[in-house]
Amino acid sequence: MTDHPVTLPDKQPALRVMPMPADLNAEGDVFGGWIMSQVDIAGAIAAGRRAKGRIATVAVNSFVFKQPVYKADVVSFFADVVRVGRTSITVNVEVYAQRRPETEEIAVKVTEATLTYVALNADGSKRVVPSL
Repeated sequence: MTDHPVTLPDKQPALRVMPMPADLNAEGDVFGGWIMSQVDIAGAIAAGRRAKGRIATVAVNSFVFKQPVYKADVVSFFADVVRVGRTSITVNVEVYAQRRPETEEIAVKVTEATLTYVALNADGSKRVVPSL
């Protein structure tokens, strides 16, 4: 796999983090499960805003790892609501790693995923997503 530098999207990320040594796998790259967890958090931020309240992840529709993430990369998660159903919200999350954090505009797309969340009442039952 080779890095294909791209410009970061011109919007605020839902989440931006730097993996730490505890987040590395046996090969020294960032553990895929850590990335999956962060993707779920970023998607949940977007879904929760749209649902105006509590949500839960109900499906990971797709998840593609394109490039590894290394320790000291600054990892940005961009989340966009792409579909709103009666009780569900589908979110696309694109993940970019800045290999050299001092070059903030240049990054590598490392992961993309689509997840579905369901809006919940306080008791955990499904609720209708409010209209805009």
